[in-house]
Amino acid sequence: MLKKYVFSLKEEFNGYNRLKFQKDLLAGITVAAVALPLALAFGVSSGADAAAGLITAVIAGTIVGSLSGGFYQITGPTGAMAAILMSIAATQGMAGVLLATFLAGFFLLLAGIFKLGTLTSFIPAPVITGFTSGIAIIIALGQVDNLFGVHSQGTNVLEKLNSYHTFGFQVNLSSMIMGMLVICGMIFYPKQWAKKIPSSLLAIVIATTVMLLFKLPIATVGNIPQTLISSNRLTLDAFSLSGLKEVVVPAISISLLGMVESLLCGACAGRMANKSLDSNQELVAQGVGNLVLPFFGGIPATAAIARTSVAIKSGAQTRLAGIIHAFVLFLSMLFFAPIMSKIPMPALAGVLIVTAWRMNEWETIKEVFTKKYWSAIFLFLVTMICTVIFDLSSAIVIGVIGGCIFFIIKSAAITISVETIDWRRMNLPETKKLENWAVVYISGPLFFMSAEKLKNKLELLRDKEGVIFSMRGVPSIDLTAKTVFDEFQEKAENHGQTIIYTSLQPEVEKQLQHLWKTEGFKQHQTVAHALSALHEQDLLVNE
Repeated sequence: MLKKYVFSLKEEFNGYNRLKFQKDLLAGITVAAVALPLALAFGVSSGADAAAGLITAVIAGTIVGSLSGGFYQITGPTGAMAAILMSIAATQGMAGVLLATFLAGFFLLLAGIFKLGTLTSFIPAPVITGFTSGIAIIIALGQVDNLFGVHSQGTNVLEKLNSYHTFGFQVNLSSMIMGMLVICGMIFYPKQWAKKIPSSLLAIVIATTVMLLFKLPIATVGNIPQTLISSNRLTLDAFSLSGLKEVVVPAISISLLGMVESLLCGACAGRMANKSLDSNQELVAQGVGNLVLPFFGGIPATAAIARTSVAIKSGAQTRLAGIIHAFVLFLSMLFFAPIMSKIPMPALAGVLIVTAWRMNEWETIKEVFTKKYWSAIFLFLVTMICTVIFDLSSAIVIGVIGGCIFFIIKSAAITISVETIDWRRMNLPETKKLENWAVVYISGPLFFMSAEKLKNKLELLRDKEGVIFSMRGVPSIDLTAKTVFDEFQEKAENHGQTIIYTSLQPEVEKQLQHLWKTEGFKQHQTVAHALSALHEQDLLVNE
């Protein structure tokens, strides 16, 4: 893996010159402008603070960006991760978040070393779309407090919403108006302007200026330290067996989400950049980054499609663009921390709500519902609801199981057709006197769910003098279906019925080879050629 990484670096920087560096520099600065408000917002929404978001963006952008499996990948705090961290922070505090981050980094590193980068391909697309929408709902609902200036309690979104019955819902008018103006401003922000100044950055600058000028009674981000090493960080004395046991499940959720989000981002961005992602190297990079982050006070990081797409569209040439973006964020922390500490929380809430809305894969959702793909609709809704009610790990497991069930049901719909043969027009001496023969064409996998249909169909062939099974369309067969053939063959031999198997796939032939003798096996090859000729001459008649 190391040799492959070194080779990819040499290929990436081959012919690197001043012009390419200028493109990387411009792309890095542009991405930093987009990442700054998001880093602050996701840090706050995760249950930590704005400083934790900035530290994550800087450290992850540097470490993961250097080791990434794709030069275009930009890593930092994300909304999806904030949705998980919100519940962890509520139950186990920041110490639990930091320990879970470290453990998740370890899991990601192992996944990369053992080359598990292809596992995400086993997750059905509607499941991915569903938990993305579920996460978007969690993010949006999680900003109700900041948007309206109210207070809630609870370990998840539903508990927080329910707590308003206890604490009341007295809206801070200034907070609500500012948040709504930020949302409207970002929605109606001209696209051509966004190419020069990100709407989120401009909205936060204007909101902060207005609050300072009119001295509005609105909650702000608070103190942002001008250092990359937070006082609230993971230390070696925090490690204990009991502590690690408590965060194993959250760590699995974090690592699973980090794997899915980073690899999906890489797959999408790879098509944009016309350069495929080394998925296992990406997991190693994400693992190392998340192992290091908690020792600085950072929260879990993953590749982010919004920032990554900006990097590509801004002309990023190498991974230096991501490292430059991290350096620019660090400079902003050093020089603009006092100003950033005055950013109003409703403005960040507005940015997060619009971001949550845009997270949804609206084109895919529209296509699924418009074309009425019922199984996809079911998986999407179940995964989305489970993500909001339970957690990401449970939602993905339920979604994958649901996808498997739909696949099994669909696979059980095998096709079995029976046709008769006009043997008088065939040039096969050994069969020229046989009139009552049938050919059974089977298509689809034969397994326990399709075995009963197969058995019922074979019962109708008892009066035939001979039966030819043409099974080119059968890719696999399990023990239950194999038993059906065993029983049919046994009864056929008792009644003097001739059975021939033809056009078998290698795996199916291996499973059924015991059903014919050596001479019969030779004969079925001959009949296979004869059947091909029959198709050409239209000698098969549907029963």
